[in-house]
Formats: sequence, C-alpha cells, structure tokens
Amino acid sequence: MSSAGTLLPRTRLGMYGLAAGAAALACLPLIAPPYYIELGTTALIAAMLALSLQLLVGCTGLVSLGHGAFYGLAAYTVYLVTPANGALPVWLTLPAAVLAAALASLVVGALSLRTKGFFFLMVTLAFGQMIFFLFHDTKIGGGTDGAFLAKPVLAAFGYELSLPRRQRPLIAYYVSLALLVAMYTGLALLLRSLFGRVLEGIRINEHRMQALGYDTYRYKLAAFALAGILAGVAGHMWAMHRGFVNPELVGWHRSAEALLMILLGGLTTLHGPIIGALAYVGVLREVASLWFPERTLLVEGLVILAIVLLLPRGLTGLSRHRLERKSEPHKAGADD
Repeated sequence: MSSAGTLLPRTRLGMYGLAAGAAALACLPLIAPPYYIELGTTALIAAMLALSLQLLVGCTGLVSLGHGAFYGLAAYTVYLVTPANGALPVWLTLPAAVLAAALASLVVGALSLRTKGFFFLMVTLAFGQMIFFLFHDTKIGGGTDGAFLAKPVLAAFGYELSLPRRQRPLIAYYVSLALLVAMYTGLALLLRSLFGRVLEGIRINEHRMQALGYDTYRYKLAAFALAGILAGVAGHMWAMHRGFVNPELVGWHRSAEALLMILLGGLTTLHGPIIGALAYVGVLREVASLWFPERTLLVEGLVILAIVLLLPRGLTGLSRHRLERKSEPHKAGADD
C-alpha cells in the first residue's frame, strides 16, 4: 500500500509555505483595488472546483469530464430554491445545493464507475452533456440566456449581516478563502486516513488493492460523491458571489478548465490545483485579455503548452525540483 499523504508537503518548510500563501491571500484585500478583489474571489472559487476534481484525478486516478456539471447544478439549485421576491439565508441554500450535487454525483458515479479508462472519461462527458442540455434547451433557469437571482445572505436566528455595498465584495472574498482553506485541510486529513491510503493505492495499482480485500468500487464511488459535494460547495459560492446562472456553468469546458488548472499547478500535489487556478484565472487569463484582447485564447494556449512541455510537474514542480537538488549533496555524503 502507498504511503500516506504523498500529495502533501513532505517538509515543514512546505507547510510553512502554504501557511504563508494563505496569509498573503488574506492580506490581499487590504492593498488591492476593488476590481482585483472581485477577480481574486473568482480565482478562489475556481481553485475550489479544481481542488475538488483533484480528489479524483490526483488522488484516485479518475479523469472526469463531467465534474463541472455538479458545480453548475449546485448554482442552479440556488436559483431554483430562491424566491423571486427575496433572498434566502446561506444555511438554507448551501445544504440544498450540496444535496443536489451529492445526489447527482452519486447516480453518475454509480453508473460511470462500472467502466474504466477512456470509456469512463466518455461516460462522464455524456452525463455532463445531458445535464448541460437540461438547462440549455429548456426554459429552466432562463434557458440559454441564463437568469439573475437574489444572492444568499449571511443570516441566522433572525439576525442578518448587512454591510455597505462597497464592503460586500470583501465578505465574498473572505468566505471563499475560508471555504478553500477548510476544503484543503479536510482533504489533507482525508489523505492521511485509511480511506486516503486506499484511494492512493487504487491510483497506483487497483488490482493489488482488490487482492488485499478492498472493495475498490465502493471506495471510488465514495470519492466520486465527495468530489461532487465539494464541487457543489464551489457552485454555491459562485451563485453567492455573482448572483447569476447560465448553461456555461454546467458545460464540459468547465471540467476541462479545472483539469487545466490541475496540470498547470501540478498533478502530484494537493495544493497544485490551487496554484494553477490562481495562475490561470488571476494572472494568465487576465494578462492575456488585457494585452492581447483579440488573441486571448491563442496566448493562453501557447503559455499553457510551454508550461506543460517545460514543467511536466507543473508550477509546484519548481519548488520540489529545488528541494531535491539541495538534498542530493546530503544523500551523496551519507552514501560515502
């Protein structure tokens, strides 16, 4: 069986680096203009989606192209449960969104996990497209044009957190950051548990895990459903931040973008998707749209291609490579 937490930082320096990164993100609104606070919130939500998919791709070895459907389905659930004349509190909308994503991922996972490899990829894509056309070709949620909704509010026991309009983006930013930190911490603890070890064992050699007596189908289904739940949390946050839903939220390209963020950040680390999402949404896409508005996709493609070719471990592979080079002289001295 694989060692626990191979996707986690292996040194205290790595843990301190993650803590410093979280602290830097927490301090960002203190110096950034309102526009970049909005951009940062969007990047944090994208990081949550990519991190939820990493549970399947990096931890279990399952590549899904239907994962974005659970993200969009949660956002649409917020729209469907919100009355037209007012907003609902988060403690009502969040469970509804998560429940919808959980049920959908459980059904899709139960059927798609009966296949493997390329067939699994195509089955998840097919289910994702079915959910896409449910909202694209019907009047549910405004059809192809989408629909606006009253953003969920932070309220409980008759008290509502009401802030001036200028400060509302700060709340969305810090709520997104808190959810992302909680999601990462929870997955880190999960990887250190027996469940996480089994998932890593399935990724490395599923037949060996079956020979050891583990029901790999149930473990993969649990991972698939949990990933869908986490994607639902991200989708709810999108609805809370933007107050708008459209069929693009459930399209297959949403899953492809999450996979791209994982590749950019690094497939072999749990924090890689977070780095990849911040780099893609907060830097690459923004710079490309500002400097090359007519060639945005071309510039993005060239940069991504260069990173994939030159950095096969992603952006997080740079720090790992430096640590490995520093440790080589010590290993050589020990061998001598």
